[in-house]
Amino acid sequence: MTDQDETGEVITILLVEDDAPTCWRLQDALAKAGYEVHTAGTLGEARSALASGAPRVLLTDLRLPDGHGVELIRETRQRFPNTEIMVISALGDEESVISAITVGATGYLLKDAFPTDIATTVRDLVAGHSPISASIARFIVRRTQNSAEPPPGPVLNTAKLTPREIDILWGIAKGFSYAEIASHLGLSRQTVPGHIKNIYRKLEVHTRSEAVFEAVQQGLIKL
Repeated sequence: MTDQDETGEVITILLVEDDAPTCWRLQDALAKAGYEVHTAGTLGEARSALASGAPRVLLTDLRLPDGHGVELIRETRQRFPNTEIMVISALGDEESVISAITVGATGYLLKDAFPTDIATTVRDLVAGHSPISASIARFIVRRTQNSAEPPPGPVLNTAKLTPREIDILWGIAKGFSYAEIASHLGLSRQTVPGHIKNIYRKLEVHTRSEAVFEAVQQGLIKL
């Protein structure tokens, strides 16, 4: 049985991992859950795989034999904006995390704090969540609190977001899935991605984390 998204399409995954045992373990768990999994062990192999089309999900390590995973994340986000991207890495330093999220990653898991059910974690990612290891989430929150205090005075809203878009953005900031946002706001599940694309365009961002950061900066939402 293959795992499918809400459109009924098979969920394809490109898994980029140079450590063979880790790659085999992840591939086995995902394949058993019904995902269509393709693997690559280097940046070059990953680029070749992407040349044949967009995966629904990109799972990538950062430290690769022939380059850095951040390059792959940036290229994938630019070419395939609808691909969900999650980092699976031993690198948990602030520079690595912020770089990956800034260029397009929507999830970040540390290998030493790996979830027992990676298949469910990927399903959450596709549903609109942003799986992030607890230690990483804490310093992202601290960074946001230290740098995102809005200036005194009226809300800026320089992006001219509509009240509905601001409501959706608040839902994104709280980690709700698209289905949960639709339910809370009385919208059709199918309309939420369209609203989010408009939000990204107006804020000139490419990921959920960038959208939330920019919204906090402008005083549109409070965390």
